[in-house]
Amino acid sequence: MADVKTGPNPLFLREEELRRAIELLFFAYRDFTGEPDRILAKYGFGRAHHRVIYFVGRNDGISVSDLLRILKITKQSLSRVLGQLVAEGFIVQEQDDSDRRRRLLTLTDKGRMLERSLTERQAARIARAYRTAGPDAVAGFSKVLEEIIDEQNRRFLD
Repeated sequence: MADVKTGPNPLFLREEELRRAIELLFFAYRDFTGEPDRILAKYGFGRAHHRVIYFVGRNDGISVSDLLRILKITKQSLSRVLGQLVAEGFIVQEQDDSDRRRRLLTLTDKGRMLERSLTERQAARIARAYRTAGPDAVAGFSKVLEEIIDEQNRRFLD
């Protein structure tokens, strides 16, 4: 367990509270990904496919190298997933006119429909939680999540 005994120990830093937060993250992630997992399974896709579809959708014309930096996966791992998404018509790859070595990725109409279907379900879950929790909790939750992300990776948030 992380060293939390440096100075005063507010109630939210007690080991039991930290363990509760870990469990909440595990369960929230399970439920947040559950419905999309069922949709993806119909296509023979998994969470890696979901991440690629999501980030290509959010960053139209993203280069393969930029996608690799965001996902922090190997070229080999991306190649397998991307190859399937391209072969099945969810993503198109094009050469960059200014640098023919770069491949740029864009969702097809079919890819946009799948991305929208997955994102709408997750957005509805988050919106419901935000409405229930209220604006102060939303701001605090966002700050906590940002602080969990490694500092050098926060640049991908914008």
